[in-house]
Amino acid sequence: MASTSLNPKGKFGIAPVFLTAISTILGAIMFLRFGYSVGQVGVYGTLGIVLLGHMVTIPTAMALAEIATNQKVEGGGEYFIISRSFGLTIGAAIGIALYLSQAISVAFYLIAFTEAFEPLLPFINEHLPFAINKTVIGIISVLLLSWLMLTKGASSGMTLLYVVVAILAVSLVMFFAGGPVEGFVTPDAFHWNENKNDFFFVFAIVFPAFTGMTAGVGLSGDLKDPKKSIPLGTLAATTIGMVIYIFIAFKLGNSASGADLGNIDNQLIMADIAVWWPIIPIGLAAATISSALGSVMVAPRTLNAISLDKIVPIPRLNRWLGKVKSSNNEPVNASLVTCVIAFFFVLMGDVNAVAEVISMFFMVTYGSICLISLFENFASNPGYRPSFKSKWYISLLGAVMCVALMFKINTIYAITAIVLMVVIYLVLGLYQKKGDMAAIFSSVIFQVSRNIQVFLQKRKANADDAWRPSVVAISKDSFDRFASFDLLRWISHRIGFGTYIHHRDGYLSSESMKQAQADQLRLVKMTQISDSSVFVDTLVNPTYMASISQALQLPGISGQENNMILFEFNKHQEDGCKEIVDHIGLAKAVDYDICVLASSDKDFGFNNEMHLWITSSDFQNANLMIYIAYIILGHPDWSKGGQIKLFSLTPEDEVDEQRIAMQKMISTGRLPISANNIEIIPKSQEVTNKEVINERSRDADLTIVGFRYEKVKHDGYQNFTGYDNIGNVLFVNARKEKEIV
Repeated sequence: MASTSLNPKGKFGIAPVFLTAISTILGAIMFLRFGYSVGQVGVYGTLGIVLLGHMVTIPTAMALAEIATNQKVEGGGEYFIISRSFGLTIGAAIGIALYLSQAISVAFYLIAFTEAFEPLLPFINEHLPFAINKTVIGIISVLLLSWLMLTKGASSGMTLLYVVVAILAVSLVMFFAGGPVEGFVTPDAFHWNENKNDFFFVFAIVFPAFTGMTAGVGLSGDLKDPKKSIPLGTLAATTIGMVIYIFIAFKLGNSASGADLGNIDNQLIMADIAVWWPIIPIGLAAATISSALGSVMVAPRTLNAISLDKIVPIPRLNRWLGKVKSSNNEPVNASLVTCVIAFFFVLMGDVNAVAEVISMFFMVTYGSICLISLFENFASNPGYRPSFKSKWYISLLGAVMCVALMFKINTIYAITAIVLMVVIYLVLGLYQKKGDMAAIFSSVIFQVSRNIQVFLQKRKANADDAWRPSVVAISKDSFDRFASFDLLRWISHRIGFGTYIHHRDGYLSSESMKQAQADQLRLVKMTQISDSSVFVDTLVNPTYMASISQALQLPGISGQENNMILFEFNKHQEDGCKEIVDHIGLAKAVDYDICVLASSDKDFGFNNEMHLWITSSDFQNANLMIYIAYIILGHPDWSKGGQIKLFSLTPEDEVDEQRIAMQKMISTGRLPISANNIEIIPKSQEVTNKEVINERSRDADLTIVGFRYEKVKHDGYQNFTGYDNIGNVLFVNARKEKEIV
C-alpha cells in the first residue's frame, strides 16, 4: 500500500533506517561477546539465546511496522509512537528513560570501539612520547563524534555510515571464509557445559546485541516517508540480523574449541578464524563507531521531541532543548547534552555494567510498543487501519517476554528502572496538573465494558445471582438539590450501580441538545469533585413523565438491567410530591423496586445515624431497607462512626411474638444488625406511625420507611408527607421480598 503521508522536511529513505539498525545489531556484542557465549553455553545454547532474544525483538519490530503504517510518525521515533498512544505523561516517563538509554548507548559503543585498539596499543605506545590507554581513546572518540554532530549534523554521519557498513560486510565475509583456529581438532562447543555460567547470565551479556533493531526509528523526523521506511527497514534488519547470528554461532562452534571461545581474555576470537585477522578489529571499529553514530543521531531527536511537547517542568529548558539549526534542522542543544552524558559514561569504561542499564530501558520501551499494538488490536478502533498488521498474540508474547527477561537479566536493575519511571511519571503528573487519558485506554475500556455487558446479558437467563441494586435516578432539580445525587453515589460506591438522569423540559432540537450537553458536563464535574462512580446523562422531553418512561427502559450500565428507580422531591413543596405519585405507576408496571426521597433543608447532617422503621403492614420491604442501609454505611462518608438503628412498630398484643421473631432472625444471620440497635416499640391505637417516627427520629441523618403501592393509590401523596420534624426520609417499596444471605 502506497504511503499517503510524506514529510516535506525529510531527506532519508529506507536505506538509512536499515543501515542504522543492522549496524547496531551486528556490532560490539557480535565481535566481543558472541564467541564467549558459544564457549559458555554451547552452540545450541547460544541459538536458544538468539531465539529467546528475538521473541522480544521480532514482536516489537512487527508492532512498530503496524503502528507506523497506521499513524504519521513524526520526530522522536519510539517516543512519538508511545506518547501519542499512551498519552504525554506516560509517554514522557518512558521517553525520558528511552533517551537516557540511547545517550548511554553512545558511550557503550565507544567503549567497545576502544577494544579494537587492543592489538595496536603496544605499537602505538612505543612510538609516542607518552603512554595512552583505551579510556583516552574513548575520550578522544567522544570529542570527535561531538564535533562531527555539532558542526556537520546527521547528513555527514549518514555518509560515514555507508562506509562503515561496507567495512562491516567485508569483515563478515572474511570471517565466514576463514578456517578453524590453530590446533582445533574436534567440535566440542555445541552443547552447554554445566560447569559454565548460568544461561541467563550469558543471555544478559548477549541480549544488547539484538536491541539495535529500532535504532533507525529515531530518524523518523528526517524520513521522507516514515510509513514505508520504518516497517521495511526495521523488519529487514531484524530478520537479516537474526539469520547472521545463527550462522555465526555455527561457524564459531565448528572453528574453535569451547575453551578457546570461553576465554574472556581473548575477546577477538573471530580474528583467529578470519582469513585476514586485522579485518576483525577493523570491522569491530567500523561496527561500533557506526552504532555510536546511529545512537548519537537518534538520542538528540528523542530529547528534542520531548522538549517540543513541553514535557520538562522548566519552560526555558524546553525552549533551549527544542532549538534546531535553521540550515539543516539539527537539534544542536540536544546533541550537546547527549555528548556530555556519553562523555561521563565513557569514563566508567565498564561495558557489561553499561549494557545492563541500557537493556532495562530498552525492554520497557519494547514492551510498551508491543502493548500499544496489543491494545489497538483488542480495542478494534475503526480509525486503526494499518496496512501491515501484526497478530495480538504476537504482541502479547513480546510484552510478556520483555517483563520476564528484565527480571531474569537483573532484578535490582529492573526494579530500579521501573521505580525511576514511576517517579518521573508522578513528577510530570504534578507539573501537567491534569491527567491525559489517552484514546487507546478509552477504547480498551470501552471494548472490555462491551464484552462484559454482552456476556452478562447472555448469562442472565441461566444465572440466579445474589441481588444487588442497579438504580436509575431521575430529577428536574439536579443543580438545586443534591440529596438524590448523594444518595445514589453512596449506593453505587462499591456494591450497587447508579445512573443519574437530569430531565430538561423541551423538545429535542440542536439548541436544546447543546443545553443538555452543557448540563451533562456540569454533572460530570459533580462526579469528579465527589469522586463518585455514578454514570450521568441528560434527557430532553416535553414532560417529566416522558423522561421517566424513557429512563425506565434504559439498559443498565453494569451489564444487568436496572431494577430500582429513585425519585426525589422537596418536603416543603407538595407539587413535586404529587407529580411523583402520579408517575409511580410507571415504575410499578415495569416491576422496579421504588425509592422516593423526601429531602429537607437539613440535608444529611453528620452522616451518623440511619433509622429504619418496620411495621407489620409493610414487612415485605424490610430486607430491602436493611440492604440499602448497609450499602450506604459502606461509603467512606458514613463508615466513620455511622450506625444503623432498627425500630419495629408492633401492636401492643404482638410485642413478645415480634421480639422472638427478631431474635431468631439475628441468631440465624438473616438480620445483620446488633440486638443493641434494635428496638421494638409497642404501638397504641391513639398514636399514628408518623407521630412516633417524628418523635423518635428527630436527630436521625436519614430515616428509611417502607410504603405499600396500594396505599399510595388509595391515599395519594399524603403517604409521603407529614414528616416535618425529621430530616431526609427515604421511602422504600420492594417489588418482592429480598432474601438476606
